[in-house]
Amino acid sequence: MNRHLLLLALCQGLFLTNNVTFIAINGLVGLALAPVGWMATLPVTGYVVGGALSAPIVARVQAHLGRKRSFQIGLLVAAATAASCALAVSTRQFWLLVASTLAAGFYSANGQLYRFAGPELVAPAFKEKAISLVLAGGIIGAFTGPNLASATKGAFGVPFAGAYIALIGVALLSLAALSFIEFPPHRTPAPGASTGRPLSELARQPVFFVSVAAGALGYGVMNLLMAATPIAMQQCQHPFSSAALVLEWHVLGMFVPSFFTGHAIKRFGALPVMSTGALLYLVCVAVALSGVELMQFLGALLALGVGWNFLYTGATTLFTTAYLPEEKNKAQGAMDTCVFATMALTSFASGALVTTQGWTWLSLGSLVPISAVVLALVWLAAIQRTARAAAA
Repeated sequence: MNRHLLLLALCQGLFLTNNVTFIAINGLVGLALAPVGWMATLPVTGYVVGGALSAPIVARVQAHLGRKRSFQIGLLVAAATAASCALAVSTRQFWLLVASTLAAGFYSANGQLYRFAGPELVAPAFKEKAISLVLAGGIIGAFTGPNLASATKGAFGVPFAGAYIALIGVALLSLAALSFIEFPPHRTPAPGASTGRPLSELARQPVFFVSVAAGALGYGVMNLLMAATPIAMQQCQHPFSSAALVLEWHVLGMFVPSFFTGHAIKRFGALPVMSTGALLYLVCVAVALSGVELMQFLGALLALGVGWNFLYTGATTLFTTAYLPEEKNKAQGAMDTCVFATMALTSFASGALVTTQGWTWLSLGSLVPISAVVLALVWLAAIQRTARAAAA
C-alpha cells in the first residue's frame, strides 16, 4: 500500500461522487423535462451507453497514450460535460441533457479502469487488496454524492443546476490528485507487435465468460434497482432527502466492505465471495417486495450494495487470471463494454418499468439475471472441481 494507490482510491471516490450525483438527480431531472414519463431515465441511460461506446476507444487510448494520459482526458471530458448538463437543465433542453450524459460516458469508461490500474501500483502479492482498496475509495462518493445533490438542489434558482456545476469542481479536484500519481512507465506497442491471443480465444475460457457475465449482470441488476429508486420513492411520496439517505447507505454498502473483501478473496477464493454476493441480491429482492416504507427501501438498497461489492470485486479479481499482461487492454475493454451495455439496457428498462409497472414488478424482474449469475457460478465451480480431481 503506497501513496500512489491511496491517491488512485481518492480518484475512485471522486468518480463515484460524480456517478452517485448523476444517479440521484438525472432520473428526477429527466422526469421533469422528458416529453413522456417513460423517458425519465434516458439521461441515466445516456451515461452508460456513452460508457459502452467509449470502452473500446478508451482501451485503444490507454494502449497508445498510457493510463495517466487517458485518465486525464477523461476528467477534462467530465468537467466539460458537467457544464453542458448545467446549461441543459437551466434552459430546459431534455435532449441536450441526454447528449451531455452520453458524452460524459467517456469519463465513465476511464473511471471504470481505476480498479485495474490499482494492481499495477503494488507488488503482485497485493493484487487482490489493491483492487479492493481502490474500490473502497467509493466510500467518499457515498457521503459526498447524495449530500452534494441535496445541498445544491436549489442553487442558482434552477433545480439541480448547482449539482452539475459542483461536479465541475469534483472533476478538477480529481485531475489535481491524478497529477501526483506515478504509473509504471508506458511503452507504446511497436507496429506489428504481438498483443497476445485474439479476443475470441480469450472469451472461450470458462473463467473469462463467467467473470464477465457475473460482473455485467451483477452491475446491471444493481443499476436497474438503484436508478429506479429515486423515482420509486417519489411515487411513494417520500421526500428527496429520504432518497438521498437511501442512496448514501446503498453506496456505503457498495464500498465499505472493500476494506476486507480483498482479504476474503485471498483466503476463501473468488467464487465463494461471488456466491455470497449473489445470495445478498436475493435478500435485496425479498426486502424490496416486503413493502415501500423508508426502512424497506434502505434495507433493500443496503443489501444490494454489499452484494454488488462481493460479486463485482470477486469478478474483477477472477477476471485478472484470464489474460496475459500484453492482452490486458483488449480484455479489460471487452469486459467493460459488456458491463456498460448491460447497464445501458437496465437503466433504460428501470425508467420504463418503474413508471409503467411499478417497484414490485421491477424487483421481481431482477430475479431473472440474478438466477443466470447463480447458474454461471455453479457451472464454473463444477468445472474447477473436475479439473482439480483430474490433476490429483
